[in-house]
Amino acid sequence: MSNQNSSGVLPHSDSSNKRVSNQSGTYNSPEYNIKVIKQFSIMTIVWGIVGMLVGVIIAAQLMWPDLNVGPYLHFGRLRPLHTNVVVFAFGGCALFAASYHAVQRTCQAPLISNRLAAFTFWGWQLVIVLAAVTLPLGITSAKEYAELEWPIDILITIVWVAYAIVFFGTIVKRKVKHIYVANWFFGAFIIAVAVLHIVNSMAVPVSLFKSYSIYPGTIDAMVQWWYGHNAVGFFLTAGFLGIMYYFVPKQAERPVYSYRLSIVHFWALIAIYIWAGPHHLHYSALPDWAQSLGMAMSILLLAPSWGGMINGMMTLSGAWHKLRTDPTLRFLVVSLSFYGMSTFEGPMMSIKTVNALSHNTDWTIGHVHSGALGWVAMISIGCLYHLIPRLYGRTKMYSENLINVHFWMSTIGTVLYIASMWVNGIAQGLMWRAFNSDGSLTYSFAESVEASYPGYFVRFVGGFIFFAGMLLMAYNTWRTIYDETPQALDQSPQALEGSSPQAVDGSPQALDQSSQYGGESSPESSAKGGPVNV
Repeated sequence: MSNQNSSGVLPHSDSSNKRVSNQSGTYNSPEYNIKVIKQFSIMTIVWGIVGMLVGVIIAAQLMWPDLNVGPYLHFGRLRPLHTNVVVFAFGGCALFAASYHAVQRTCQAPLISNRLAAFTFWGWQLVIVLAAVTLPLGITSAKEYAELEWPIDILITIVWVAYAIVFFGTIVKRKVKHIYVANWFFGAFIIAVAVLHIVNSMAVPVSLFKSYSIYPGTIDAMVQWWYGHNAVGFFLTAGFLGIMYYFVPKQAERPVYSYRLSIVHFWALIAIYIWAGPHHLHYSALPDWAQSLGMAMSILLLAPSWGGMINGMMTLSGAWHKLRTDPTLRFLVVSLSFYGMSTFEGPMMSIKTVNALSHNTDWTIGHVHSGALGWVAMISIGCLYHLIPRLYGRTKMYSENLINVHFWMSTIGTVLYIASMWVNGIAQGLMWRAFNSDGSLTYSFAESVEASYPGYFVRFVGGFIFFAGMLLMAYNTWRTIYDETPQALDQSPQALEGSSPQAVDGSPQALDQSSQYGGESSPESSAKGGPVNV
């Protein structure tokens, strides 16, 4: 069985390549670019801490209004800073790191250009710094998730084109015929985000720091939420599904449960997701047919979303026992649980009758964070706990116990956050819709705010616990990188790619065992689209 067949089932490390020695130890040829992966990995943690700290601050400001300090540090200025940092800085750096690692390993080829890869790192950090400066100053386009003004939009476009060249150029020069499914998701995410960003950011500049959208009224709203929802759909879903399809099999040391299902998942997701944006504009000036189309497509999204979630979960067939001892795998698997939950909740909330209750309430905030904390953050953290020891030539992280503590802090923090927002949101929706017999409102808006305070406090506590977990991760990472004890150092290819090369690296000896993985057919037939037990 050839390597190209095995790469279609389990992401592998090219362990069959010739090993070359140098002064720092041994490594596999070709010489992969791990410097840029290290840089993005570390900055993922840094920006995660910064973004979540801002999130804790604005949660506190809603609980204790006197903490709003104007004009630069009040809620209205810090909230877009929080969303941009956690989505594009924390999430973006995680995607850069994971995609650069996965594309090199699964293509058995180094990045096509180290200089362009370095440019994407420094260019992306510049974008984030500019966002951190301009948003508190009130320099904004006022379009959600696209607040940055036109000079920064141009810089984003340039960096993103460089990213696409590096990623797709590496695929073009791959040493294997097959393109592993994780790269399909990464590729779709890169292309879709480019189109979304360029179309939504079309504007007429009137000064260096101000521009106006070229779209009028309702059309501008539709384009904005076509962008806004698909930023979630492709940046925060497709990209992170690429992480799932690479790192879950690697950490579990099992091939993808059904490779055929992963391909169906891919095409169904990208075909349907792009139509779901209008559900953000129910009961608005948007034509009713467009609202209904968005609702219908959102409901259809449940099928591919749960198909991918089930595929990721079932990849653990024969390896469920590892959850007892592997907290990194726990992060990855629990993130899939939150993914399944939030992708059920989203279609449900898109139904007009449900949306009439939930829209503009804290229920939406809870939904967003079940995906943002439970799915995006937890799978990113699991990905980094897998990557960091391998990038720095360690056999494992400095402390597995700290990873376990971090896991429980993240899980408890997420549950507290989303549960408090669910309760708040339903209470708000019911209070706003309550009428007296004479037609007057039963509750004033101020009374609904007062009723929300207990939930705001629980949300603050949950967010703080999650943020504290990130500090724990930073300490664990620092000790892992700088700990010089002999037990921590291992520059062997086995350490760089996994503790069990035969089980992890995708070698034919390890993978051509059809009975070993809970009913999966042979990787050779799977990679060619042969029969697979789903």
